[in-house]
Amino acid sequence: MPAETGSSTACSASPPVPVNEIDRSCRTPVVFLLACSQAWLVIGLLFGVISSIKLHGPGFLSGSEWLAYGRIYPAAQNALAYGFAAQALLGVGLWILARLGRVTLQGAGIPIVGGIFWNLSVALGLLGILAGHNTAYDWLEMPRYASGPLFFSYLLIAICAIMTFKLRRECALYVSQWYLLAALLWFPWIYSTAQLLLIIFPVRGVLQAVVNGWFVQNLFDIWLGSLGLAAIFYFLPKTLDRPLHSRYLALFGFWALLFFGSWGGMYAGAPVPKWLGSLSIVFKVMTLIPLLAVGLNLYRTMAGKWSAVKTDAALGFVALGALCYLLVGVVGILSVLRTVSERTLFTLFTPGMTNLYLFGFVALTVAGAMYYIVPRLLEAEWPSGGTQTFHFWTSVAGIALVTLPLLFGGLTQGAKLNDPQAPFISVVRSIIPFLGLSTLGGTLLLIGNAALLGRISKAMLATCCGSCCPGLLSASQKPRALASGGKV
Repeated sequence: MPAETGSSTACSASPPVPVNEIDRSCRTPVVFLLACSQAWLVIGLLFGVISSIKLHGPGFLSGSEWLAYGRIYPAAQNALAYGFAAQALLGVGLWILARLGRVTLQGAGIPIVGGIFWNLSVALGLLGILAGHNTAYDWLEMPRYASGPLFFSYLLIAICAIMTFKLRRECALYVSQWYLLAALLWFPWIYSTAQLLLIIFPVRGVLQAVVNGWFVQNLFDIWLGSLGLAAIFYFLPKTLDRPLHSRYLALFGFWALLFFGSWGGMYAGAPVPKWLGSLSIVFKVMTLIPLLAVGLNLYRTMAGKWSAVKTDAALGFVALGALCYLLVGVVGILSVLRTVSERTLFTLFTPGMTNLYLFGFVALTVAGAMYYIVPRLLEAEWPSGGTQTFHFWTSVAGIALVTLPLLFGGLTQGAKLNDPQAPFISVVRSIIPFLGLSTLGGTLLLIGNAALLGRISKAMLATCCGSCCPGLLSASQKPRALASGGKV
């Protein structure tokens, strides 16, 4: 039984739309969003590798002010967050809403237009950052002339998603739909509020740090977190071909995340009133509740089928992405405790956690979703086993090297910074080996994802040419249709 809904009762008199028609309606917009997101991932990784090299080799590309560390690092972060993570998860979310609703994607041209403007806005924003128009607010660095079109583009994609949900032909809601609807409504609120209070009518003093911290917390824990969890809760049971362990446990974790996850953006030692930092720590620690609910639900769902991870590429990526999500949550809770935060705040530990979230949780989950979705949308067997294996192991090795050295290097750096006897130059020298390993990890991720981007482009070209001019391709180049008996 497909792990999609809790009931077969339709919402309207119209029968559910056949799966092949649903996929046909999603093909162009979803593949477009996924392909563009993969391109931004490669660009973000390239910028990230350059900025990482600059930390232990300051003379690298020092002749260009556009490539100064203070510009290229935020450009890399914004490319990863808005160009890759947001766009990829929105594309996956559109497909999931159509599949779970048993209905074709409504207004399929709308997300294409929204996606085009989204990518143009991200490109304009990154050019603004590289040109020196950085706003100086974390994860809001893109200048005002790019943030407005970006917000408008998001509304177009969100409207299409909400229309698809509204006209669904399946009444029973699955857990993925809860998370997707929450995320779709959450981003306009947090993004417009942050832009209003920090850019358009900026508040003064300590309130700037409060608003920025609140936005970053909601951006990752609620918005991207909800989109990623929606994909995990869909693809993990789906690839295992069994229902989710507990709907009620999932419902409890969902509401607990929304309640506790929104208010944990202040850290001990941040330039805010002490009571605000303490309250934020309490809420952050309480996110252990939804974290345990999610972890237990996924663990019980996979019980007895652990060996399937070795044979199913989509399941392997999604399962590892879920593990990274749990690790980020647990380590994040520990890092906000005052005794720990004193040694990790303003060190390499913070970018290490960001890398684990973006490359571990988001990138792996998206990769698993792509391995499941793209062959069905292109009606082709894609990609080959060799590409999957290469991508998987470069991802695992790259994530380990881009994350662990920064985490341990941050602890080392924090210990020396808190030692009044340690000269500052010794602190700088102590972290150089960790930075070198991180650069190597970023390079491995860049190579693996560039190979995947090339494979996606080749599959799209083969499908397009095979549809328009089938005589141009040999039999070996033509995409092979999926077997009708395969899982859908």
